[in-house]
Amino acid sequence: MSEGEKTIRKRRHPGRGRGKGRVHPKGRQLDVAAQEDVLALLGDKPRNRDLLIEHLHLIQDSQGCLPAPHMVALADEMRLPLAEVYEVASFYAHFDIVKDDEERPPAVTVRVCDSLTCEMMGAQTLLKDLRTKYDGAVRVVPAPCMGRCDCPPVAEVGHAHVTNATVASVDAAVSGGDTSPTIPDYRGFDAYCADGGYALLRSCLDGGKTVEDILAALDDSGLRGLGGAGFPTGRKWQLVRAEPKPRYMTINADEGEPGTFKDRHYLETDPHRFLEGMLIGVWAVEAERAYIYLRDEYPQIRKLLQIEMPKLVAAGLAKEDSIELRRGAGAYICGEESAMIESIEGKRGLPRHRPPYVAQVGLFDRPTLVNNVETLFWIRDIVEKGATWFGDQGRNGGKGLRSYSVSGRVAEPGVKLAPAGVTVQELIDEFCGGMADGHTFKAYLPGGASGGILPASKGDLPLEFGKLESEGCFVGSHAVVILSDKDDMGDVARNLMRFFEDESCGQCTPCRVGTEKAVALMSDRDWDVPLLEELGRAMADASICGLGQAAANPLFSVLKHFREEVV
Repeated sequence: MSEGEKTIRKRRHPGRGRGKGRVHPKGRQLDVAAQEDVLALLGDKPRNRDLLIEHLHLIQDSQGCLPAPHMVALADEMRLPLAEVYEVASFYAHFDIVKDDEERPPAVTVRVCDSLTCEMMGAQTLLKDLRTKYDGAVRVVPAPCMGRCDCPPVAEVGHAHVTNATVASVDAAVSGGDTSPTIPDYRGFDAYCADGGYALLRSCLDGGKTVEDILAALDDSGLRGLGGAGFPTGRKWQLVRAEPKPRYMTINADEGEPGTFKDRHYLETDPHRFLEGMLIGVWAVEAERAYIYLRDEYPQIRKLLQIEMPKLVAAGLAKEDSIELRRGAGAYICGEESAMIESIEGKRGLPRHRPPYVAQVGLFDRPTLVNNVETLFWIRDIVEKGATWFGDQGRNGGKGLRSYSVSGRVAEPGVKLAPAGVTVQELIDEFCGGMADGHTFKAYLPGGASGGILPASKGDLPLEFGKLESEGCFVGSHAVVILSDKDDMGDVARNLMRFFEDESCGQCTPCRVGTEKAVALMSDRDWDVPLLEELGRAMADASICGLGQAAANPLFSVLKHFREEVV
């Protein structure tokens, strides 16, 4: 018997040998080898309940899947029911549960993004050709948006992304064992500080700036939450600050909305500008700790932050263990703030009923400030350059600057920093080099998959909060997808509805059943319009959260503006 096995048996059955304890305990038996693996992976890491997803990632990364014996061992080590560990692991797309009688997946998995822009650029053909080429030797599966819509189609080989992917470029990564993320060039801590970085935070910590100074600047600038909801940032900070201590802060870096990639851009290029804004938020609301919830599709950013965050502690800008980086596991619903909080707590990402709101009862049932990455990115500039500098930049009634993620049929896709309220026609002409060769502007998504679809004839509407709602649309996270005369609107709507069907958390019937039924109805050659409209209204009226409430927006838009293409 190995020393590890002796230790495990002694710890698991302390009464053995004294006539106490059950020789054959109830339930599933522990596998000693799996137990040793789990103990080695966890080491001296805490066994706290909220770290369940982090620990599942350790096993998945080590084993290439979640073998049943290892899940049993993890449940035992964390003192959790196995059913609870299983329900959490099975909720997230990036965990591969392998039962005792099942084979493990191949050593390499290739995920091919099949969200709208990638599908427009040939993702389905790429998916089919890769499956034919590998014939099971490499697992090839479809995946939702990977946040790289400016260079489609996109594939992920292990944890390495291949942009503008072809069969040849994907196979080169597979053959070369290129499965690890590459850290991009970015402005690090020293370079950021040399350019005045963290001077504002130090002024806050030293008393040179008061909380009232910061809140006034945010209010005067008109800065709003740029994750999609658009709630006034200064007002949100005030609400959380007014709640009793202890308080927490969470950062939503889970930009899973198809067409959105602006947060990735800022985190990959200037991460400390975001981190400084975050720490100013922590200081302003006197948060005990900040949790950065980063989507699993951004492994290169996770590695980058793991390098840079310790430098904040070493420089005396953050307390030891005051910032935690939490890893998502492939669930679009966790972009909803309460579902994100559930995931940080190590649970399934199920949205909470409201009220109470997370500003009152959030993470660990305490008042919680939730901000998006880009929102925090602007804090330093707004305070240093003045609220007027930010607020005066806008067009058509908009206020401030906006980062538009533009993809689709334009000559120059990418993140476009433009005045708030810019129209899509202005965005195409002034910031994107016009339409792609051979394409005529036909329609656009102003706010990602959930923001609806508008025809080119409405290209003069401001892309700003509160300006599109009369058309049944909204700007959301400012993800703009441009469609052309080469795109079939029925195919577009079906792609978006399939996305919502796959990503529904399943908690409420209108969303869970409604999206599935809608996909089936929309797959018919001629749509049953009355039934689809009734179904869409039911989802919008009765779903718990924004996913189900907005899932029918593309459907309604196509029926309103492009009915002749689907009936």
